[in-house]
Amino acid sequence: MKLILIRHGDPDYENDTLTPKGKREAALLSERLLNLPMDEIYVSPLGRAKHTASPTLTRLGRTAKELAWLREFEAPIHRPDRPEGELSIPWDWMPRDWTAYPEFYDYDRWMNHPLMKEGSVGEEYARVTGCFQNFLSDHGYEKSGKLFRVKNANNDTIVFFCHYGVSVVLISFLLHISPMILWHGLVAAPSSVSALATEERQKGYASFRLNTYGDTTHLDRGNEPRSFAARFCECYDNTDERH
Repeated sequence: MKLILIRHGDPDYENDTLTPKGKREAALLSERLLNLPMDEIYVSPLGRAKHTASPTLTRLGRTAKELAWLREFEAPIHRPDRPEGELSIPWDWMPRDWTAYPEFYDYDRWMNHPLMKEGSVGEEYARVTGCFQNFLSDHGYEKSGKLFRVKNANNDTIVFFCHYGVSVVLISFLLHISPMILWHGLVAAPSSVSALATEERQKGYASFRLNTYGDTTHLDRGNEPRSFAARFCECYDNTDERH
């Protein structure tokens, strides 16, 4: 089974839609996806994901099923570097803060930091991955420890139009890796495509391998620059880049 995770195009977060650039990205993305076999298509309930999927669905004459747990990962916390009382997303910490906590590198303990507990991050992670586990089980694969038991092996391709934060949550669950490592060590630009596939090298047991991550070759073909939205300044003195 193949899982395709697609991040929404360049976002207008305030209005939960796409910027003009994001709309161009979604159109170029649809060119790429036209020849991709897609057995099932799912979409987040948020507008920016739906607008990203729309050009592809229109050209294919298909619809996508909305899954509530595909919305962006939400569990606000009081990040250490932020003013008292100011809430922030749980997956964007300053490097010196998160790397100083060894448990953040441990899949089973990363959510135990006091600030993560205060924000109920572990509970939200369990809720989202629990829904994902039920989805995978319905499609033939059930997680057992660090591997998956194969109930119904298949070659289906399943596409998800969603968001950066939640995509990392799903990948961390599949690969049994702390999401803190992936959230801070990987970048998936708007409209990028990531792909995983099962490998059943021993009968009845499967693992997932990440074959492609954050691919934006469709933007290159259309001479559309890659958005900087998912990155931070290369050098601290680069004042024109996000800090």
